[in-house]
Amino acid sequence: MMNPADLPPTAHNAPVCVAALYQFAPFADHAALRAPLAALCEAEGIKGTLLLAHEGINGTIAGTHSGISCVIAHIRALPGCGGLEVKYSGAREMPFLRMKVRLKNEIVTMGEPGTDPLATVGTYVAPEDWNALIADPATIVIDTRNDYEVAIGTFKGAIDPETASFREFPQWFREHRETLLGQGKAPRVAMFCTGGIRCEKSTAFLKQEGVEEVFHLKGGILKYLETVKPEDSLWQGECFVFDSRVSVGHGLEQGDYSLCYACRVPLSAQDRASPFYEEGVMCPHCHAARSEEQRERYRERHRQQQLAHARGEEHIGVNPKSGAREKTSDESPDAG
Repeated sequence: MMNPADLPPTAHNAPVCVAALYQFAPFADHAALRAPLAALCEAEGIKGTLLLAHEGINGTIAGTHSGISCVIAHIRALPGCGGLEVKYSGAREMPFLRMKVRLKNEIVTMGEPGTDPLATVGTYVAPEDWNALIADPATIVIDTRNDYEVAIGTFKGAIDPETASFREFPQWFREHRETLLGQGKAPRVAMFCTGGIRCEKSTAFLKQEGVEEVFHLKGGILKYLETVKPEDSLWQGECFVFDSRVSVGHGLEQGDYSLCYACRVPLSAQDRASPFYEEGVMCPHCHAARSEEQRERYRERHRQQQLAHARGEEHIGVNPKSGAREKTSDESPDAG
């Protein structure tokens, strides 16, 4: 069963328990693991996304504390998953609409054949030791997340690769390697991401590229925000999460951002005060890229969602083929 000591304060009394997880493990037949895992999640009322690949499992799920406990126990019984670490947080209401267990080629998509975190990976740095590492002028700090995530919060002094997806990271590094590392002895490179999984891949990739001193934040930003006191923190802003909470802050308290359901960009209070913002329809980031016909479709979708909410029902709705960027857990998640 779930150990209460593993839960941050926000998860103890919250009605919904959220669990972010990943584990690199050599699954011989990952497809065979899907049906039993999906059936258990359904039986326990769990929602969210879990990704299965030959290299392991990744995802974020939410439900009751007892239901989450059952699913985590099941995952830890899978081959190579006995040491699974889970980052728990709480939510005021269910942050997902459905449960998906998907089969993938990678549990976080980098697209670099041969990059294997089980073979080589960077040095893990505990959250309480992270400040000293990144405050050292001899350390280069790289945020491995996507541009829309970095926009709402990052560590002081971190380099933003300005990538739209994790697939772009290898090309970005190769193009900027000389500028980043110079011609002499390579400096230390410290990288971080939401929950740790992208850094497993990115540090393994840098090691393959011949960079020797590579470090990454163990447990990711989520563990740092849970562990490090605000007064001691070098984190600036909020942390984007891939569910309806949108962002969290220190102590993993739900943040102040919302999501534009037309372009999927996180919105600040200033964005929502813009004359170009209309809930469920458009925001300052996408208003010029949408036709009035598209906006009318969004308005109708939003109206149906509001009616369903008033009836106490869920309205999943459809994703209009509008060119809107979907943010999915395999693009990021750093679900774990």
